[in-house]
Amino acid sequence: MAARTSPSERQRRLGAELRKLRKRAGLSGDAAGALLDADRTRISHIEAGRMDVPRNGLYRLLRSYGCPEGPLFDGLMDMAHDRGKGWWNEYDADMCRSLLDLAEAEERAAGIRVHDPALVPGMLQTREYAEAIIETLPTGDETVERSVQFRLDRQRVLTRENPVPYHVILSESALRLRIGSERVMRRQLLRVIEVARLPHVTVQVFPFTAGAHSAFAGPFILLSGPAPELDTVYLDRPVESTFDGDSGRIAEYGKMFERLSALALPSVDPEAAPETHEVRDSLGLIQHLMYEL
Repeated sequence: MAARTSPSERQRRLGAELRKLRKRAGLSGDAAGALLDADRTRISHIEAGRMDVPRNGLYRLLRSYGCPEGPLFDGLMDMAHDRGKGWWNEYDADMCRSLLDLAEAEERAAGIRVHDPALVPGMLQTREYAEAIIETLPTGDETVERSVQFRLDRQRVLTRENPVPYHVILSESALRLRIGSERVMRRQLLRVIEVARLPHVTVQVFPFTAGAHSAFAGPFILLSGPAPELDTVYLDRPVESTFDGDSGRIAEYGKMFERLSALALPSVDPEAAPETHEVRDSLGLIQHLMYEL
C-alpha cells in the first residue's frame, strides 16, 4: 500500500490520536507494528495520516493501547471506517484542501460554535451576499459560481433530517458592513433571522457597546467530536486556514467563546413574536439594522 502525500484533516487527526494513545501506553513503534504484523515505518505512516489502518487492526491497536470502549474508542473506529466520501468530493478540483476538510468536519460534527468579527459566516450567507464577497477575489466567473455553490452546500447540515446544533456569535460590525447593495444586505439580515428561528440554532450579536475583546484577532469555528478528545478548532485566515487539535488551545477557544456569549446580546428566541423583541436583544438589533437600510 503506497503512502498518500496529502492526507485529509480526518486522516491526520486519527493518526495523531493513535500516536498519543501509543505513547501514553509506553509502546514503541516496533511494538505497535508487531500488532499489525508490520514494521514501525507503517506505524509512522498511519500516525501521519499517510496510510489507512484496517478496522480489525485498529481494534487491536486501541485495545493494546488501553483505550476503553466508549465515545473515544467508537469515534476513532468510525473515523477509520469513514472514507471521507460526501458531497464535498464534487469540489475536489475547485476548493482548497482546508475548505474540503472543513465541509467534512461540519458534516460529522456533534456541534458547531462560530465567531466571526468581520463577516456573516458562510453557514448563514445568502447566495447574493456570498457572490458579493467572492467576486472581490481574483478568480474567474466559473470559479466564483463554484465557490458560492460550495458555500451554500455547506449549509445542508442545518436543514438535514438530523441537523447539527449550531451556535453563532455575530459582531454588530459584520451586520453593519455593507456587502453588495441595500437589497443584498436586507435579504442577508432576513436570512439570519430565518435561520435563528430554527430550534437547533442559537444566534447572538456582539454589540459595539460590549467593547474590545481578544477574539477580535480573527474568526474561529469550534467543532465538537463524538468525544471531547476529538474536538477541534478551525482558524479561518486570509492566506492559509488551519485546524488545531491541541486540547489546551481548544479549551482556550472554548473559554473565549463562552466569554463572548456572556457579553453578547441575548439570543434570538424562536418562540417569541418579532414585535416583542427590543433593540437590546439580538433579534431586536438585527431588525433595527434592517429598518436603517
